[in-house]
Amino acid sequence: MIELSWRAGLDESRAAEVRALAAAAAGVDGTEPLGEHVLMHLADDGVAHLLALDGDAVRGVAQLDPAEGVAELVVHPEHRRAGTGRRIVEEVLSRAGGSVAVWAHGQHPGAVALAARLGFAPVRELWQMRRSLLEPIPEPKLPAGVRLRAFVPGQDDDEFLRVNNAAFDWHPEQGGWDRSQLRLRETEAWFDPAGFLLAVDESDRLLGFHWTKVHTGPHPMGEVYVLGVDPSAQGMRLGAALTLAGLHHLRERGQSDVLLYVEADNSPAVRLYGSLGFTRWQADVSYRR
Repeated sequence: MIELSWRAGLDESRAAEVRALAAAAAGVDGTEPLGEHVLMHLADDGVAHLLALDGDAVRGVAQLDPAEGVAELVVHPEHRRAGTGRRIVEEVLSRAGGSVAVWAHGQHPGAVALAARLGFAPVRELWQMRRSLLEPIPEPKLPAGVRLRAFVPGQDDDEFLRVNNAAFDWHPEQGGWDRSQLRLRETEAWFDPAGFLLAVDESDRLLGFHWTKVHTGPHPMGEVYVLGVDPSAQGMRLGAALTLAGLHHLRERGQSDVLLYVEADNSPAVRLYGSLGFTRWQADVSYRR
């Protein structure tokens, strides 16, 4: 009998169970069921975790950010089609006490059907785009007076945050960062300042950046993790140059493929990445009720 239990921050043992459950789902579904933000906040008391327990074993989990009204969930592949997903969503709705958005990564058919049955409507679509790094990559062309260098932790924090927050002032997750969001990612095993490329002018003022990431595991892959350009530097074609520089870096790191995420309705960014050889791979959809 599956019992639902709310918890705040999870201890390392429970967090490890959740990560293993997510890995099992990814192995079956072909896509990660939980976003990076969820996995980085498993120990956070500021979010709520709903565990679907069979005895002491975790068969499903949801994370609810009450401040943002956003949730993500996953049920173990061997314990689906028993109503657990629906129970989790209904309990999340009750806990939220109002409107809540739930992400369906990869538009899994079961998640799409459940959203429809419970009256959720799609409100946001995030594309994953990919390209091969084995195909030719043009050389980046930087404007006169602009050079690339690596990010230096502790030295470049404020300039990065200034440009990031200006470039993404419209973005619900990437905008409004402070040092805590940067520090959290610097503690991740994948963080490599050599792959955090900065475009600076002659006075070393930051104009844009390309933060790359390398996914390890059974299917290693590079990622255009975050790419941003200072609004005051728009028109200098830094977006294309920074993207290409990061692709070269990832190929030099031994990666053969690269992915990125982009808002489906961000037409300028979609056009840019399409012109650089990226094609749509799959979509994550946020449903709200």
